Amino acid sequence: MNEITAGVNWLAVGVGTVLGFLLGWLWYSPMLFGKAWAKGVGQDLGSASAMPAAAMTLQLLGTFLLAWVVGVTAAQSALLTVLLVIVMLAVFIASNGAFVKKSNQAIGIEVSFLVAMSVVMIIVQGIF
Repeated sequence: MNEITAGVNWLAVGVGTVLGFLLGWLWYSPMLFGKAWAKGVGQDLGSASAMPAAAMTLQLLGTFLLAWVVGVTAAQSALLTVLLVIVMLAVFIASNGAFVKKSNQAIGIEVSFLVAMSVVMIIVQGIF
């Protein structure tokens, strides 16, 4: 367990989690890509109050875990490892999207969100 906790900057992990989660709120809002994404996945863009609690909880957990992975790689000076993880996740997101026949635009929005969120987390690690 020590290898995934030693030297981790938990403040940066927390800030990265919050900023990544807020970026998702903005990214999938009507202000940015929400309408195009919803159309591409065959859904209606609901209101913020209609968000499914389980999905939001899982998103928050996943955002925290990604921030933690970024924190672990920062503590180990292994930035290339986190870049490999991000590329792997992006490929899985694209593969899953293609499998369920999402539009290319929706897949692009989902993949680019992961990349943008990861960049924010890496920057936060550099600042803190």
